[in-house]
Amino acid sequence: MSYIDGMIAAVPTAKKDAYLTHARAADAIFKEHGASKCVETWGDDIPEGKVTDFRRAVQATADETIVFSWITWPDKAARNAGWAKTMQDERMTKLEMPFDGKRMIFGGFEVVLET
Repeated sequence: MSYIDGMIAAVPTAKKDAYLTHARAADAIFKEHGASKCVETWGDDIPEGKVTDFRRAVQATADETIVFSWITWPDKAARNAGWAKTMQDERMTKLEMPFDGKRMIFGGFEVVLET
């Protein structure tokens, strides 16, 4: 079954074009190294929660937009191999993130239900 890497980050709203340029380049590298699909989303309906929410999770400021992205891999083994190759890829090491990567949250997820 598929394996998913998910990511949430706060991107300066004024840098949307720079983010898309970065995402296109990074996603192409991930796909070269085995990813099945890469999805980038730009938040436009991010409600404020009572205890926590997407904005607080990444300490977003008023001039930042939440992005939610995921990469689909054929399985976890393909993901592990793909990430290793991607992180060694010189093109990836040269990409500058147009957001504060220290506030990005991410993780790997085993698909347990897909309908």
